[in-house]
Amino acid sequence: MATASAVDDHALGRVPDTARYSWWSVAVQRFGQMSALSQFLLGATLGFGMTFWNAFLAFTLGAVILEVVAVFVGIIGAREGMSTSMVARWLGFGRGGSALIGLAIGISLIGWFGIQSAVSAQGLAATLGVLPAWGWSLLFGLVVTAICVAGFDKMAWTAYVTVPLFLVLVGWAIIGELLSHDVGTLISQAAPGPQISVAAGTTIVAGGFIVGAVVTPDMTRFNRSTADVVKQTLVGVTLGEYVIGMAGVLLAHAVGSDQITTILTSSVGWVGVLIVVLGTVKINDWNLYSSGLGVVNFIGTLTGRPVNRALTTAVLGVVGSLLAAGGILGRLTDFLTILGVVFPPIAGIMVAEYFVVKRWRGVLESSRADGGAVPSTSPTWVPATLAVWLVASLVGHFVTVGLGSVNSLVVGFVLYVVAGKTGLLREVGSSRTTDGESTAAVENTHATA
Repeated sequence: MATASAVDDHALGRVPDTARYSWWSVAVQRFGQMSALSQFLLGATLGFGMTFWNAFLAFTLGAVILEVVAVFVGIIGAREGMSTSMVARWLGFGRGGSALIGLAIGISLIGWFGIQSAVSAQGLAATLGVLPAWGWSLLFGLVVTAICVAGFDKMAWTAYVTVPLFLVLVGWAIIGELLSHDVGTLISQAAPGPQISVAAGTTIVAGGFIVGAVVTPDMTRFNRSTADVVKQTLVGVTLGEYVIGMAGVLLAHAVGSDQITTILTSSVGWVGVLIVVLGTVKINDWNLYSSGLGVVNFIGTLTGRPVNRALTTAVLGVVGSLLAAGGILGRLTDFLTILGVVFPPIAGIMVAEYFVVKRWRGVLESSRADGGAVPSTSPTWVPATLAVWLVASLVGHFVTVGLGSVNSLVVGFVLYVVAGKTGLLREVGSSRTTDGESTAAVENTHATA
């Protein structure tokens, strides 16, 4: 029972206090997310199309957005001990809405999984040969899949190894390349590629990790306190965005390219490929892990039966690896821009419900106090919430004044508060927590006690 519980990682229940981890264990993984290859990708993208200081401003604005979102939804995860898509049932979305969130998270993070795998594969194919890029994509994706299937504990140990090595090698690459250039010139020179505005750059930065910010409860449900959530978020986001992201900007200016593999291999040769691989492992395991949790909730909602997290993760890992082999990397900027306006409203609605409206917060608190099981019932649908989500996303996409990601986040928050205060949050149907979910929650508690 304990082994099964460990592999399933409490996917359909609360994480009990006895299964929580120290601040350090979770913080290393958070920093691994924010200091990994994705930030290099963003830095290179912005550096190719922006001046240094415009890119700095875009990273600053984007980091503020991400930190605010991650802290508030992360606190929810730490208090309630449930994954994002699971707890969303009682955060305004209902059972049906939470299933849609789970599906959206699953699709988005599998997209990121494919992008990251493709980047590593390009470097491995160019440096080592042996296999074509698509072959390396499949092999690399399957290795990361095996780590995720093993669960949170094995992912933590992976972070202990990969994050320090990644940071040491990144420092080597940055110093090696910048020693051959005048840093002052790199900072003051024009962008080498087509221009990107500060507003567009900020949206790209926010979009680059907004799904990661929204699914923060998937990680913080293993935290022991609110203070741990705040510390790991501020340290991880700030250092990840500025240290790794701005290094990517400078290197893009120095090399005159936004291709991360070209940048790193031109700086430190084959070591650059090792940097790419290490950076990809640490971000990609969380892409796949959270994707699996979202899809587990989606399928469980449709079928009314519990779904095995490890098996679901394995299937998604194969799909993501095939996407990498199929060349998903070419749609990176468009992909990030879409994420930058669709996902912030989810966080806005969740925060508004939990901290302001509190329509269903009492249900969560009473069930938490009553043995730690998940609530016995949840709304099936809350149409007003879905309408708020849609309107906020459209505002973020079509309104050109301000920043799309901020617009959609704020509109989602405000409209939900208005709906809550005017009595528009009406349930359509009520769903009982399935026997499988109730059993999972109770068994997980007993297995780790």
